[in-house]
Parts: sequence; structure tokens; C-alpha cells
Amino acid sequence: DALPICPVADTFDSKMADKAVSLAEKRLMDVKLGQLPAWLASCDFTPNGILKSVRRGHSRYLNKYINVKKGGIGGVSMFIVGYIVLSYVWEYDHIKHDRWRKYH
Repeated sequence: DALPICPVADTFDSKMADKAVSLAEKRLMDVKLGQLPAWLASCDFTPNGILKSVRRGHSRYLNKYINVKKGGIGGVSMFIVGYIVLSYVWEYDHIKHDRWRKYH
């Protein structure tokens, strides 16, 4: 699920399909490609807005993968794989130089 920075309602209302939703309230997955620049312009890029979006994404992740009745290894394994990939990206320059030093 994409993590938008714009404020989004967390619950789905059945009457919402009848009403027109403003562009700022749409999720990233609901925005069409032509509407993307206007959607990005309506987002809150202040430090407080970014912090709110990170908190909202964290709570969505916890509710979807961790705080479930029949939990599996999916949520924890996604976290571990993300950590491994991020660590590799951060250390890639060092790993690349070690590879060249080994043979030359």
C-alpha cells in the first residue's frame, strides 16, 4: 500500500462512492497520472506533515501485518528484508571497493 503524505480518511464510508472526493483527500493509488502534479502540490511537505504521514504509515503497517488474529511471518519478514536491502544499499560503495582490491 502506498504511503501518501496528504491527509486521508482511514475508514471507508459506503456513502463515499456517491460523493465527489477532492484531489487532496485521495490516496496515491486512486490518483490518475495526469492528476499527479496537482496531487503532489496539495500535499503537506512540512516536517509536521511528513511526521504525520510516517506515523500513519507505521500504524497501517502494524494493523495490516502485526496486530492480526491469525498472524504469519509475512510482516516480520518484510521488515527484515527491507533492513537487509537498505543495509546493502548503504554499504555498496565499500563492498564494491573491496571486490576490486581482492583481485588487483
